[in-house]
Parts: sequence; C-alpha cells; structure tokens
Amino acid sequence: MGGINHKPENDDFEQAARQGDAGLFREFLGFLVESKKWWLIPLLVAFALVAALVFLGGTGAAPFIYSLF
Repeated sequence: MGGINHKPENDDFEQAARQGDAGLFREFLGFLVESKKWWLIPLLVAFALVAALVFLGGTGAAPFIYSLF
C-alpha cells in the first residue's frame, strides 16, 4: 500500500534532535567555523575584558584596578 509515511531513515533534523545539547560556546565556535566570521573573536575578547573590569571594580580588587589607569 502506498502510505503517507515517506520518511527517510537518516533525517538530519532528527539526528540533531537526538544529540545532546552542545552548549553555547561549542555552538558559537561552530558558527564561526561555518560562516568564517573570525573577526568576531577580538571583539568578544575585548567585551569580556571590559566586563571583567566592571565586575572586579565592584569587589575588593577595585583599588588595584583603578591604579592601572
């Protein structure tokens, strides 16, 4: 009988759904590799450094950070 069930065995979408969560960093790294947007790495590193300075500015390390500037 010709049924409606025309499902391929190796459906990419279903295989991806069965795999575990890759995590944000691994997904972002896969995005960079696939789309070749390597120029984003220095930008994100700079954002991370500024965020670390802002975070550390509110802790006991603030006097040491302020003396750098």
